[in-house]
Amino acid sequence: MALSEEARDRLADIVELQPTKNADLQDRWGMDSGSEVHQYLENELKEYYYRDESSLICATPEAVEVVGGDPADGQQVTVTELQQAVIDCLAGPDEESQSVVSVLHDLREAGHDPEVDDVRSALRSLADKGIVETVQKTVPTFRLAVEHERIDVAQLDD
Repeated sequence: MALSEEARDRLADIVELQPTKNADLQDRWGMDSGSEVHQYLENELKEYYYRDESSLICATPEAVEVVGGDPADGQQVTVTELQQAVIDCLAGPDEESQSVVSVLHDLREAGHDPEVDDVRSALRSLADKGIVETVQKTVPTFRLAVEHERIDVAQLDD
């Protein structure tokens, strides 16, 4: 998707301010309402942002690339306790990907006891954030999209 200069500048604002709120972008962009910000995001930058568990606006790794950054330099994400545990035990980018059940077993070996649906949800959420990649086999399998040490994690209180 080709971005206008204005859209590229606004995307840079998201990268700089993330995680951020509609109100912060409203002030920065001189818009009249948070609804106007949301409409702009959906119409112009939909593939370059996501909302985290706290509904804060975050840039995708692709957004960082578009504005001239290097997503390999690291990505700050806010995660739940379970998502943090998944990151800690999930196969790295150069390793064999893991099924949901394999991740569940690794989590249990590490002292956690989540339900399989919670693990699946955590993996999908991390994939939405660009931290985990999905590898399609007979069943979907997962591995980190970036090295462990390149992820700066802030954990949400449950």
